[in-house]
Amino acid sequence: MEGVWGRLFILKLIFSIQGGDFTHAGHPSSEVKKVLKQLDIDGKTIKNIVIALYEAEVNVVAHAWRGTVDVEIDESKITILVSDEGPGIPDIEQAMQAGFSTASKQVREMGFGAGMGLPNMKKNTDELYIESEVGKGTTVKMVNNFS
Repeated sequence: MEGVWGRLFILKLIFSIQGGDFTHAGHPSSEVKKVLKQLDIDGKTIKNIVIALYEAEVNVVAHAWRGTVDVEIDESKITILVSDEGPGIPDIEQAMQAGFSTASKQVREMGFGAGMGLPNMKKNTDELYIESEVGKGTTVKMVNNFS
C-alpha cells in the first residue's frame, strides 16, 4: 500500500526517556534492534543505528529532564528523532568535538559523560541534524539508509 507521499511506511515507534534514569537507558535502542533484526536489516547497519540511538538516549538521561524517541522505519531507511526538554546545548560545534563534556561529576562517576556522544552519533549515521535552544531543549535527527 502506497503512503500519501508515495512510499510505504513500515513502522513507527515512540519511547519516553526520563532524565536521570540510567537504569532504563538503552531500552529504546534494544527494542529498535529487535525490530530491525526481524526486518532482516544488515547487521552492520543495525549496529550503527543502535550505537547512535544509545548515545542519544544517554545524552537525554544525563543532561535533560525528559525526552522522547520517535522512530520511523520505511523500506529504504530509518529516521530517528530524539527530542528533550533540558538545558540545551549552547555551542553545538564545541559539543561535537570528541572529549568535550558538560556531564556532572556524578554522571562521570557512573561511567558516562566522556564527551563522545555526539561524535559517535555522527560517526554512526548517514545524516545527523542537531537543533538546540538554551533553556528549552535539544532535538537530534538521525537517518540511516538501508543498503
